[in-house]
Amino acid sequence: MATRKSTKLRIPHSQDDCELVGILEQLAPEESTQGRKIALILHGTMGHKDYLFQKRLALRFPIDSFRFDFRGNHESGGQRTQSGIARDVEDLVTVVSYLRNTYGYEIDAVVGHSRGSVVGMHWLCTSEEGQRVRAMVNASGRYRMDGVYDLYKEQWDFKGHYERTVTVARQTVVERVYPEDLEAFSKWNTAIVWDKFPAQIDVLTMHGLLDKTVPSYDAVIYARAFGARTPGTHNLHLVEKADHNFTKRQDEVVDCILEWWDALNQGRLKTGIFMTGVRGKL
Repeated sequence: MATRKSTKLRIPHSQDDCELVGILEQLAPEESTQGRKIALILHGTMGHKDYLFQKRLALRFPIDSFRFDFRGNHESGGQRTQSGIARDVEDLVTVVSYLRNTYGYEIDAVVGHSRGSVVGMHWLCTSEEGQRVRAMVNASGRYRMDGVYDLYKEQWDFKGHYERTVTVARQTVVERVYPEDLEAFSKWNTAIVWDKFPAQIDVLTMHGLLDKTVPSYDAVIYARAFGARTPGTHNLHLVEKADHNFTKRQDEVVDCILEWWDALNQGRLKTGIFMTGVRGKL
């Protein structure tokens, strides 16, 4: 009997002289992948393919999945900038093309966290393949992009940029953010989801009520945008006492996604609050 297999892929970038590094999880590696469904799992700012809930979800998801590092993050080559969301979308286009042309995969679901959600939603709105996707999970996704300024108030130094040191995959990384980066980031068009997001896609939005990076009200805005579509549904799940990264709540996030996925495949989804909408200890 075939067993699950994890394979590291290095994908040549179509727009840059570098490679995108990711992990392909296959449930039946000995069987043909032609026409097989696959889920894409996308990380957020200063993240990587295995952080937060991403790897845990990939190892439990009931279909094949692929998670990767965007350009300039962890193992992938190239340069990362705060304003480079368009470059992230190019990365996603490159990955989808590679999985289709090399393996014959068809994208069935997109799971994004934070910036990864914004990237995934834009790709769904603008690509031909996005019109055939069935599901989207939006975890901690930002809608009001100009809210990024709130994270950098009064933090510019005499060098003309903001600098912070973070740990990514147990490695120290210094991030520099310039005023022009924030301006470009703040102008990214998330409103595209109101008119361009595919009507058939079922969406789950998850957000922590203690999120200090992206206000939880952004999840409400997405609920309004996605809830107005048909036949696709939208479910909102708010996690009490959870922060932007769902710290110490990773298994809970995975459980919620998998329960929602089961409900989707059983045809039980209806637009509204999912799993009472608030999960946490009373």
